[in-house]
Amino acid sequence: MFRTLASVTLGPRAASWVQTMGSHQLQVPPPEALRKPLAVPKRLLLGPGPSNLTPRVLAASGLRMIGHMQKEALQIMDEIKQGIQYVFQTRNPLTLAVSGSGHCAMETALFNILEPGDSFLVGANGIWGQRAAEIAERIGARVYLMIKEPGGHYTLQEVEEGLAQHKPVLLFLTHGESSTGVIQPLDGYGELCHRYQCLFLVDSVASLGGVPIYMDQQEIDILYSGSQKVLNSPPGISLISFSDKAKHKIYSRKTKPVSFYTDIMCLAKLWGCEGETRMVHHTTPVISLYCLRESLALISEQGLENSWRKHRETTMYLHDRLQELGLQLFVKEPALRLPTITSVTVPAGYNWRDITNYVLDHFNIEISGGLGPSEGKVLRIGLLGCNATKENVDRLAEALREALKHCPKNKL
Repeated sequence: MFRTLASVTLGPRAASWVQTMGSHQLQVPPPEALRKPLAVPKRLLLGPGPSNLTPRVLAASGLRMIGHMQKEALQIMDEIKQGIQYVFQTRNPLTLAVSGSGHCAMETALFNILEPGDSFLVGANGIWGQRAAEIAERIGARVYLMIKEPGGHYTLQEVEEGLAQHKPVLLFLTHGESSTGVIQPLDGYGELCHRYQCLFLVDSVASLGGVPIYMDQQEIDILYSGSQKVLNSPPGISLISFSDKAKHKIYSRKTKPVSFYTDIMCLAKLWGCEGETRMVHHTTPVISLYCLRESLALISEQGLENSWRKHRETTMYLHDRLQELGLQLFVKEPALRLPTITSVTVPAGYNWRDITNYVLDHFNIEISGGLGPSEGKVLRIGLLGCNATKENVDRLAEALREALKHCPKNKL
């Protein structure tokens, strides 16, 4: 009966289509959970990221969609490139945003610079050096680790010894190691690398906007960062730039990069870094680009120096409040403490999960435990972008005071 009715109403071709599409019974019903309205709690995000969005960025996330290759979208991309050049302090033409998180930017850097058999020297003083090493091993690079205990950093002498011994084509250092709360000095390291015919790659995901960094003046060849920390933008998009030296290494490769999605020669054409003709490479996350554009506009209006100063002063205030509570800072040397993410030694007798859960459940404030080599050793507190205020520090200090009173403590 249905076949006859469909033939009369829809015609033979449409009836055949209906029969084909409807030839099986649905076995998976619509999820009951999706019948309910979406509910998201209101929280103060004082962990290592993501951070709260500013009202201006949140408003940008609600703007209407446009085609990703239309002139208005391309104009937004051009403005983003200029914003990245500002926050990186670089004039590199090969500067763009990657459609993926900071991990995707890390892979973009490594996939394009390294070829199988290349020597790669990695500073592993936290989880991000470990991740860089694992990615490089997967593409066949010869990886040499300079391992430090959590809380350590690398001196020029230590780096020079590694460069002389392993003769790498690339050195990786993390500027702001978010798993341990350490800031890595950068002055002189790029010049040292170039003396040994080595490129210099820096991860600034946790430091950008909160700590001074000067890509060109510090002779950094590849620099990347993320959107979700000091920039107060949604996660899922990242920033990257390549020097002319790095570009030459990429464009003189003997093999294609292992990933088409992160092939910088294609991305450069998509982002207009190779002239006016644009390549349709992938569909960019248009709404995320709106948000990133507004984040870069906000920090440009504020001024980098003002942002650096705000993070330094607010974090020093945080350190004072933590020490008033009897808590110990994990990084002993003040000059090496990351101004954006503070690591606190888990107080003796306490379980770190009890503390973070209490602060979240009773005060709607998110902080975090350790990550990778710092897991179980520290609490991590992020003062990122708009969240870096003394009022937020006071709220957190009160929450921690109550947590230390009420959380169970084992007697040693």
